[in-house]
Amino acid sequence: MKILYFAHFREKANIAEEDIDLPAGVEDVNSLLDWLEARGGGYTDAFADRNHIRVAVNQEHVEFDAALKDGDEVAFFPPMTGG
Repeated sequence: MKILYFAHFREKANIAEEDIDLPAGVEDVNSLLDWLEARGGGYTDAFADRNHIRVAVNQEHVEFDAALKDGDEVAFFPPMTGG
């Protein structure tokens, strides 16, 4: 699984992207967020407020209950504003 971090997620976690094996028990975006937060440090700060997290799986916007599988690309970014 490839994870991409944008904007403040990149800054707080101090990483732009990483490849990981899908952790045991991680079946959806919500459980991935739990797993990332549990890593501590900047990850905890980056994912503390889930109201300000948007996520895409394989370049499609999804909700936190979206299922995940090995090989997926997951991107985290802040809410977009228009104008």
